Amino acid sequence: MRGKKRESIKVVLVHGSFFETVKTPELITQSFSQVLEERLRQSGSEIDEATKQIFLAMFSEQNAFSKVRNVEKASVKLRFRVMTEVKAEGNILNARKYPEFRDNTLTFVVPCHDDNIHQQEIEKMLKAFGEKRFRALRVFLVKHHFNGHFLAFEAQL
Repeated sequence: MRGKKRESIKVVLVHGSFFETVKTPELITQSFSQVLEERLRQSGSEIDEATKQIFLAMFSEQNAFSKVRNVEKASVKLRFRVMTEVKAEGNILNARKYPEFRDNTLTFVVPCHDDNIHQQEIEKMLKAFGEKRFRALRVFLVKHHFNGHFLAFEAQL
């Protein structure tokens, strides 16, 4: 990710698990459940729990939405898309939520959920950069608001 604010730049290479705090099928299922509940409430309709669970299971996968739908006699095709937008708590470039990241830096961020992984990641970076370059890096832990700790290796640009 890259962010620019005034004259400052932040570049962050971040492991995907930083953003996947809920697995995709569960995210889709819970979102679809919200839509279903809203529609039922607005229409004054009710369905039994078993039927509701069947609907949720049927619409829990992204590929159910990603196909182009071709309706006879329609002059357009329709495709439903599952789109996401990052909450402030998940935006690693949000300085209010993640003040640890300095301006004008390049940062590499990896999951670090226990001390063994912490040490392993440091050893990997030490091998990759060599001792002299590694010492120039700022190494710190970041607490994700939903997904535990991550280890960051930061270099000035």
